[in-house]
Amino acid sequence: MISPDTIKTDVEKIFKYLQKVRRTIHQYPELSFKEYKTSRLLRYELERLGINYERVLDTGLIARIGTGKKLIALRADIDALPINEETDADFASTVPNIMHACGHDMHTAMLLGAARLLKNYEDKLNGTVLIIFQPGEEKLPGGASQIIETEILNNPKPEYIFGQHVFPAESSGTISINSDYVMASADELYWTINGKGAHAAQPHLGNNPVIAGANIITQVQTLLNSINNPISPAVLTITSIHGGNAPNIIPEEIKISGTLRTFDNELRFELLKRIEELSITTAANYGCKCNFSPLVGYPPLKNDIKATELISKTATELIGKENVKKFEPKMWAEDFAYYYEKASIPSCFWFLGVKHRDTATMPGLHHPQFLPDEEAMKTGTALFVASALKALE
Repeated sequence: MISPDTIKTDVEKIFKYLQKVRRTIHQYPELSFKEYKTSRLLRYELERLGINYERVLDTGLIARIGTGKKLIALRADIDALPINEETDADFASTVPNIMHACGHDMHTAMLLGAARLLKNYEDKLNGTVLIIFQPGEEKLPGGASQIIETEILNNPKPEYIFGQHVFPAESSGTISINSDYVMASADELYWTINGKGAHAAQPHLGNNPVIAGANIITQVQTLLNSINNPISPAVLTITSIHGGNAPNIIPEEIKISGTLRTFDNELRFELLKRIEELSITTAANYGCKCNFSPLVGYPPLKNDIKATELISKTATELIGKENVKKFEPKMWAEDFAYYYEKASIPSCFWFLGVKHRDTATMPGLHHPQFLPDEEAMKTGTALFVASALKALE
């Protein structure tokens, strides 16, 4: 049995390696499903470490460490975001308008570091660890869903799958974790409302899609109150309205968009159905036509109770009970949810504190000034390793 102290010592020894990998990936970020340089770097490192792998989804990789029948999986996402970096880091993105503003560079470096240590411990493993470098988390339909569709995880199916995400609300050296639902579903909502254009001074000669759209917005916002139990979290937010170009012209068309998020799949699809019905009826009341075209996104992310208990116990042994926080569920979304919802693999997804300990607050996820504390990678790498060892006991 490899002790927590041994794991932490070994992670300390490879910290410079973690930094180098992370900073290289950070300097050359790539958008979803286009992570060619990142994939090439990972293949080079895996080959150098003597770790066998196979390619999946063009830019994704699945490596195997160990030979036993008992199987668990560790996953990291490798894609970046279309955001222009505004930090003063000497390893800032060299690619205009693309940045690792969600911490996937750290996720990838930590998993590669964990793979390096697990390879060193290979003769002590009581099974096999799958190392999944997954593309396309930030873009529908999501790399997780597509990896599952290849059935590569079915022969055999892992007993557990673990993942983590950087969390700027908590300090380095901590993790935050909770069982059951921890993140919401995320559906994109799109309306196109067509009316009849006219002079603004003669509105009776037209059918104003702006008025129809305004009433649709008002009506759909009331749906949550009318059909949702108040103790069940749900968010329906309108985020954009586009249409018209002059104060004296009634336009022919406007477009509206928004998002729907909930932990309840039954409520989710009932709301989508009711939104469409209500939108069409409301538009018709103003002589307009409405096309409602939702883009169904990721399902709610649910942590398996047994898997969460395993990670909580492992983390407590590794970093101390005081550094294992209870995570408050967020209405964010993550395609890691598919591994549990679609592939039926017991999973746990935890949140890694990355705030500098001497800082009260820091720019959040998806912010152009997001710059997490690299020291947090020691905790994340160690927990990946320790959780794999614990799950294989």
